[in-house]
Amino acid sequence: MPTAGDARRADDESPRLDFTIARLGDYRVQSPMSGIRFVTDDERVLYPSSLDELRRLQAPNGDCPAMEYAGPRERLFFDPARVACGIVTCGGLCPGLNDVIRAIVLSLHHHYGVGTIYGFRFGYEGLVEASGHEPLRLTPDAVSRIHNTGGSILASSRGPQDPAAMVAYLRKLGVSLLFAIGGDGTLRGAHAISEEATRQGVPIAVVGVPKTIDNDVSFVQKTFGFETAVAEARRATYAANVEAEGARNGIGLVKLMGRDSGFIAAYCVLVDGEVNFCLVPEVPFTLERLLAALRQRLERRGHAVIVVAEGAGQDLMAARGDRDASGNVKYGDIGVFLRDAITRSFKDSGTPISLKYIDPGYAIRSAPAIAHDSAFTLLLGQNAVHAGMSGRTDMVVGYWNHRFTHVPIPLAVSTRKRIDPEGTLWSSVLASTGQPRNLC
Repeated sequence: MPTAGDARRADDESPRLDFTIARLGDYRVQSPMSGIRFVTDDERVLYPSSLDELRRLQAPNGDCPAMEYAGPRERLFFDPARVACGIVTCGGLCPGLNDVIRAIVLSLHHHYGVGTIYGFRFGYEGLVEASGHEPLRLTPDAVSRIHNTGGSILASSRGPQDPAAMVAYLRKLGVSLLFAIGGDGTLRGAHAISEEATRQGVPIAVVGVPKTIDNDVSFVQKTFGFETAVAEARRATYAANVEAEGARNGIGLVKLMGRDSGFIAAYCVLVDGEVNFCLVPEVPFTLERLLAALRQRLERRGHAVIVVAEGAGQDLMAARGDRDASGNVKYGDIGVFLRDAITRSFKDSGTPISLKYIDPGYAIRSAPAIAHDSAFTLLLGQNAVHAGMSGRTDMVVGYWNHRFTHVPIPLAVSTRKRIDPEGTLWSSVLASTGQPRNLC
């Protein structure tokens, strides 16, 4: 399981940390929940996860960066009998999306008695009336079994929409609480909706649930779908190892998700210890050094398995320059590049190899969540509902030091979470693969 110390610390790039969560106003309504432990507003989760970090970040007056503790509040901002809510899923698919939708709907209905819940279809397009996407009415019966399937019953899309048009449609439908499930771009869009609602003086709360299969949201220990992705990726590395061991000079090459952060590739290495080279965006390498190390591995053991994150080695290929609908630079296909380069190099040297290339990306994205992710998404969804009903806005539900937290959206999207090449995670990867520390 990912820990708070796996990544390069975001506070290295953003030293002034402000975990203050915006609120629409004072509490006005008693919560209908009973027989549970309510969380008080002064409960906090410390940001530092080690004594050294605590000493570095602690202010002279003793204050230390800390996040709000997530959970049900005894008093609410919204009256459950009058509030209407909406849910939207944006960006790429990810295991657990339906689980989060289901958790939010069931919590709103059973914990608070909310009767009107809209599901906006096709991402932020569905929040623009002119798009013509009629929202779904979500009920406990409608979502009772959706956690058993992958994908999103609301479907998705990429790209921004006009915040004013989205707020106008929310106002027309009477929606006062919006749950946005998505990654970096989705959260930026949620922030824009929150800002526009504030500008118009409309009390609409916007709560994000961070969804990124790459586990790259800052100030969040892990995101849902990540553990399912690692479990599914293991099938690919297992197959690659079987193929590699089954041939003379066998090479199994697996490309995994990870545009800017290589957490899936790194944890996949640690699952079973069958990977010999792990290539991630955070650690540069040259083709010459990689090929030389690969030759040595084949001469010594007769087979090799390579795992490469999709964002690794982009400097080795010609820049494409174009962007997708979300504004992300379209990357070159490092998997195909390495497959062809390795094949060409060994052919030129007269060394026969048997290379099998596996790209399980879409199979992983569409998988239903494994048990641990299902439990995690249930708690994420419930805590998102608790936060929203209390009037908190412009925030995401996070997870830090094994506790659920509240994180301001501007802080969550301030920088990407990435592997620390000098940290314990990458050191563990190198110890498992046996690859040279410097392939550059």
